[in-house]
Amino acid sequence: MTEDDLLAAFGRQRAASRSHPAPDAGSRRRHLDMLADLVRTHAEAFASAISDDFGGRSHNETRMLELVPVMRGLRHARRHVGQWMRDEPRQVGLVFQPARAWVRYEPLGVIGIISPWNYPLLLALSPLIDALAAGNRVLLKPSELTPRFSGLLARAIAEQFSPDQVSVATGGADVASAFSALPFDHLLFTGSSVVGREVMRAAAANLTPLTLELGGKSPAIVAADYPVAKAAKSIAFGKFLNAGQTCIAPDYALVPQEEREAFAKIVIDAARRSYPALGRNDDYTAIITARHRDRLRDAVEEARIAGASILTHGGAGKDPAKFAPTIVLDPPVGCVLMREEIFGPVLPVIGYRDIGEAIAFAAARDRPLALYCFSNDSDVRRRVLDGVISGGVTLNGTLLHLAQENLPFGGIGPSGMGAYHGRDGFRRFSHARAIHQIGPINVFERLGPPWGKIGRRIGRWLS
Repeated sequence: MTEDDLLAAFGRQRAASRSHPAPDAGSRRRHLDMLADLVRTHAEAFASAISDDFGGRSHNETRMLELVPVMRGLRHARRHVGQWMRDEPRQVGLVFQPARAWVRYEPLGVIGIISPWNYPLLLALSPLIDALAAGNRVLLKPSELTPRFSGLLARAIAEQFSPDQVSVATGGADVASAFSALPFDHLLFTGSSVVGREVMRAAAANLTPLTLELGGKSPAIVAADYPVAKAAKSIAFGKFLNAGQTCIAPDYALVPQEEREAFAKIVIDAARRSYPALGRNDDYTAIITARHRDRLRDAVEEARIAGASILTHGGAGKDPAKFAPTIVLDPPVGCVLMREEIFGPVLPVIGYRDIGEAIAFAAARDRPLALYCFSNDSDVRRRVLDGVISGGVTLNGTLLHLAQENLPFGGIGPSGMGAYHGRDGFRRFSHARAIHQIGPINVFERLGPPWGKIGRRIGRWLS
């Protein structure tokens, strides 16, 4: 898509959003049904295209981690959109009576969505669901690193929706740059913090409101009271899905000092059971590009040279795109693995002496997108939740807070701003319009000016 094409697509949607009234609940349900039909019709083609883009992406993971959440989100939004749209009564103070007040949730207009490559279907369509439920028009920019999927999505959307309702802009970094500079009524970006800063700078020129879903180093804290084997299996599950290319994957684990080696071995054993014979295993996903694989290898080698112990699943066979599950025991705190989000199947494991030390370690770093705490002790959980602020939390497991449609999903600080999903997504893409209706008597108008004794007395009384 050229820049002129992009401007024309945006112009169509902006004109339509300004000339047509907010769609009623029936129209919004119809748009959600159209999106559901699109997903069902192209489900297998989407999975195949994503696999081709990755050089081998598990179809089962695409179904369970992308298609299922999208369809659940669609059903949830369709079921509740009428309720979400209702005017919300607000209380009016006694001195302003008689009167009524309420909040009316209205579409913002044109929503821009920039989605990443790691979950290309979920992270494009999940915010689209919320934006359509809120009555908006949407322009999507999927990642250039998944060209087959992005092209298929563009064609499928064009077949199902009119271009003034939903449209897809495909292209590289130049298109993404032009896209983020458009004067959207709201722009949602999911991706790295480096690119997020560029998007924020571009949006600032238009005062475009932003939702940023970034990432960061999400810690998994295993408390001393929790069975180490159980925690290790849960963390292995969350870490190695999509070969660790998940924004809320456990980025590093904090484990009692005396348990860290046993924990590391159990994690690797769990990976071997889940993903035998990596090179021939269709359930184990490839790393998206050679550049990303090289970065992971260099980071592990840096830690090895610095003296860290390395445990690995084993070679990835003859498939160069696969990167074996790897544990790095006690990496130096200044190495790449501990400075940057890993975004791959590499898990640093760090020992601690008491839970306060673990909390202090995690709290000293940027606030992450996710936090995982493994403990059956309510006091320990409270200390961790109070001491380590994050975008979201799963207790005694990983990832599943993201799958809850009744919970907001989003980051905080360096891991993002704003949240969406379900009702929270509907409100993210709506304008909460304040409305005050004055009754048959307007006391304030009767008080003055000119301000008499009664007005002065009431003023003193109210203050």
